[in-house]
Amino acid sequence: DMVMTQSPDSLAVSAGEKFTLSCKSSHSLLWDSDNKDYLTWYQQKPGQAPKLLIYWASTRASGVPWRSSGSDSGTDFTLAMSSLQAEDMVDYYSQYPWSCNSLWLFSGW
Repeated sequence: DMVMTQSPDSLAVSAGEKFTLSCKSSHSLLWDSDNKDYLTWYQQKPGQAPKLLIYWASTRASGVPWRSSGSDSGTDFTLAMSSLQAEDMVDYYSQYPWSCNSLWLFSGW
């Protein structure tokens, strides 16, 4: 079975700072047909549907600012966001289409 492990479980960050979230998969997420890692990152604000930030592990979705970036190294994936604003202090998910979501909860604003 596919297992997705996230770290850290939660973060305390302040405006202007940067955060990095990590996700490790137990198996490769690379699809041979197109040589892409099928990991996505979502941001979810209270009362709203999740918003796609990053797809194929490192490609920013349309309209997502440069402050957000994704990277991968084998089965290790990272979401980074810099110059944090109050609106960034929400929930973030990593997702592989055929596994459970991973969730980070932000606190300490």
